[in-house]
Amino acid sequence: MTNYNQNFGKSSENEALRYLRKQGYRILELNYKTRLGEIDIIAQDKDTICFIEVKSRSSILYGQPKEALDKYKQHKISQSAVVYLKQKNSLEKRSRFDVLSVIRDENKRLSFELLRDAFCLEANYTY
Repeated sequence: MTNYNQNFGKSSENEALRYLRKQGYRILELNYKTRLGEIDIIAQDKDTICFIEVKSRSSILYGQPKEALDKYKQHKISQSAVVYLKQKNSLEKRSRFDVLSVIRDENKRLSFELLRDAFCLEANYTY
């Protein structure tokens, strides 16, 4: 990954945090890593734990950011979410998977699209 891409991704995540806080989310974890995968942001929205994937683009020439979240990535996020819930003794709590698309246009303006319940936990996992 180029330095530009890393910086762009990091600044997009920072903007995403501001956006989510304005939407009422309480941030619990950032870049939560397990041996099974990583979750960009874990937050609480009222009584729901949200596992949030941030996807950013500087152009939609190659598609919307949310389209980059394939089944494999969903599977990895799901596995990591189960690990988190087990570690926090929170398996019984309501949870969901959200995707936050961030687009920065040529004038450096940001637009956000938050997809709540973007995908479901498709299988039972053991850890």
